Amino acid sequence: MNNDKPPLGIPIILPLLLFLLLLALLPFVFGQLFTVALIKLKLDPTIALLIVIGFFVGSPINIPVKRIPRTEPMTADPLTVVGLSSWWPSTLRVRRETIIAVNVGGCVIPVALATYEILHLIEAGLQPFSGLLLAILINTMVCYWMAQPIEGIGIAVPGLFPPLIAAVSALLLVPDQAPPVAFVSGVLGPLIGADLLHLRDVSKISTGIASIGGAGTFDGIVLSGIVAAYLA
Repeated sequence: MNNDKPPLGIPIILPLLLFLLLLALLPFVFGQLFTVALIKLKLDPTIALLIVIGFFVGSPINIPVKRIPRTEPMTADPLTVVGLSSWWPSTLRVRRETIIAVNVGGCVIPVALATYEILHLIEAGLQPFSGLLLAILINTMVCYWMAQPIEGIGIAVPGLFPPLIAAVSALLLVPDQAPPVAFVSGVLGPLIGADLLHLRDVSKISTGIASIGGAGTFDGIVLSGIVAAYLA
């Protein structure tokens, strides 16, 4: 009778490899969904693709705007903004200050795109623009209430809530212009409510860099674009 048993390593390694493969494909899946979303927001497909590339390529890029001196050493991890905090210890830096920065992929590009959509909504008339302002106010208040300071990251807000609140507000307030209203309020709500209005809380937590539009709000901004697409 053959008592040979298959090596235990194979059943363990295969799920791990599949997980890593799915993890590697995740940015491409989100990128495809986000590109479709931007096209439905009446952007040229080529421009939409370039914007999506800019979102992801710009996500690790932070532009310093302010430095807060600290008495104790702060640990800064540049990979935090892409959700890979402490994965590579060699990237950690210790400094005696907290840097307030603006994230290119999570703030500069989304705000530029939101401004473009706002201009179109202004042309659509007073009612859509008024609904947009109210939707932004609602999402900003919700994001301000839900945002929490987190050690090593800065200010974070649950990624699913801003796009859902933005979508519901847009459908109720401006159903005819729901996609652009959902996108704009989904972008500006987290940036204003979670990041800008909580900047004073950064000095209370141990972090070397606090990025506006970084890891704490980046996922919500991407999801806002995807949710907006399915309102079109």
